[in-house]
Amino acid sequence: MKMRFVLVWLFLLGSLAAGKADKASGPPQLIDRDIIFGNPEIAAAQLSPDGKYIAFLKPWKDTRNVYVKAVDEPFSAARLLTTETKRPVAGYFWTRDSKYILYAKDNDGDENFNVYAVDPSAKPAAGADAPPSRDLTGLKGVRVMIFAVPKSDPDIVYIGLNDRDKAWHDLYRLKISTGTKELVRKNTERITGWVFDLKGQLRMATRSAENGDTEVLRVDADAFTKVYSCSVFESCNPLQFQPGDQRLYMETNKDADLTSLELLDPQTGKTEMVESDPLRKVDFGGALFSEATDELVETWYFAARVKTYYKDKAFGDDVHWIEHKFPDHDILVVSRTRDEQFWLVTAVSDTEPGETMIFDRKAHVLTPQYKVREKLPRADLAQMKPVTYKSSDGLEIPAYLTLPKGVPEKNLPTLMLPHGGPWGRDQWGYNSLAQFFANRGYAVLMPNFRGSTGYGRKFLDAGNLEWGRKMQDDVTWGVKYLIAQGIADPKRVGIIGGSYGGYATLAGVAFTPDLYAAAVDIVGPSNLITLLDSIPPYWEPIRKMFYKRMGDPGTPQGKALLMQESPLNSADKIKTPLLVAQ
Repeated sequence: MKMRFVLVWLFLLGSLAAGKADKASGPPQLIDRDIIFGNPEIAAAQLSPDGKYIAFLKPWKDTRNVYVKAVDEPFSAARLLTTETKRPVAGYFWTRDSKYILYAKDNDGDENFNVYAVDPSAKPAAGADAPPSRDLTGLKGVRVMIFAVPKSDPDIVYIGLNDRDKAWHDLYRLKISTGTKELVRKNTERITGWVFDLKGQLRMATRSAENGDTEVLRVDADAFTKVYSCSVFESCNPLQFQPGDQRLYMETNKDADLTSLELLDPQTGKTEMVESDPLRKVDFGGALFSEATDELVETWYFAARVKTYYKDKAFGDDVHWIEHKFPDHDILVVSRTRDEQFWLVTAVSDTEPGETMIFDRKAHVLTPQYKVREKLPRADLAQMKPVTYKSSDGLEIPAYLTLPKGVPEKNLPTLMLPHGGPWGRDQWGYNSLAQFFANRGYAVLMPNFRGSTGYGRKFLDAGNLEWGRKMQDDVTWGVKYLIAQGIADPKRVGIIGGSYGGYATLAGVAFTPDLYAAAVDIVGPSNLITLLDSIPPYWEPIRKMFYKRMGDPGTPQGKALLMQESPLNSADKIKTPLLVAQ
């Protein structure tokens, strides 16, 4: 079934490329789809905190599983740790003492995850392919959440269980070595997150108020005290305590357009600005703290390209040293040892999905480990460049454009690739879909339409109640921009997307039926009322946000708007060849 879908998808969109422009210097070789979309040979490596081992994902029986090897061993000597055959291991991490690897697994995609542990030093039983994994939670129909892995006790994980109430997670203390669970706090107050200080003490919580606001609470012995709050259209997210445990780093855009990094005093509720975008263009992107000292060492912002600022000079100097070895790449510090002596770093770019190395900070030596998708011919990949254009009301839309190599940039078959979410965004870097189609002669535009995150509250809120309307205009005007630039052939423009991108695909062919020549919708909602009715219980904290940003199906006005914006109700207008994958 998977291969049949791929073939139909390629045939539908491939028809757009027929009769493309004459060759200039000649296009690159055609890259087989399996090299781009198939399982990577090695991926997602993590250095153990003691620096002795590397764990990574690798296919076993065509399914990604966890392997481990000693740092000085070749990857060919790695040992299999998990034996999943139905669904790949999505993610894993080392415990702080390097004794276990933890990973989460659901049952055939039901999103009810349990937490598993495997001992990387254990040997398989007779006749087994891997050592046994222990299900630490062992619950059916329950979605386990991981809240904290304290340094103070590496045998402990704080988890949330929604076995008592499907909408809200009670807090438990889980002992990894034995699998025993102890209830710490019953969640009867709409708690969405728990925050521990650097000593492993429960100090703070976040709560979703009935009206959709977020409240930051101090956790006292027998009560909660609200010390900070932000509206349903704002964000306030605690990150980590500052050394000394007196104040808490938090990202927030309360009473501001751009999200910034601030310090919150849990006793007084007062905040102090730490940093916001020096260029005053985009939201705060993230922070990295030292494994050794817990000090803030790095902050970053996602503009047209990522911009990083270093708070620790030695840390920044080391990253810059690596950057000189890999010009025009972004350097990601993927994992580190407890003493920060060794880093696992990855160099990435628009034409490099990932080159991973171990960096010895004292010796200033980079030891190559592997390249993600080793067989991918980097020289045949196309560059991605940031562009902007104006939408129907003059709002400037940031986007990323990938043009095929070796052909004139005129009158090209073109694909619009709107992202999912919609409360997310595209970033500069390697994109498999963009590269696949650019390799086949397409121009590919990835628009960050209004409602995308990262560009401030005004840009985000401009998408409120605009599904299928101005949000869709931002995609449509991207087509017009490419046509006006002479890049796109107006008769050979397609659209493809997943999740909200699938909705935008359906909206594109239903609301602008003469615009697209082919379309592929991947798991996109066609009926917005059905979508909102199907919100799972554990999404209850953000239900109000959905209603405020999309429309409230409980009101006549909201229901009418949602029906109008649902492509299903305009399906009779569709002329475009359309593939729907659910």
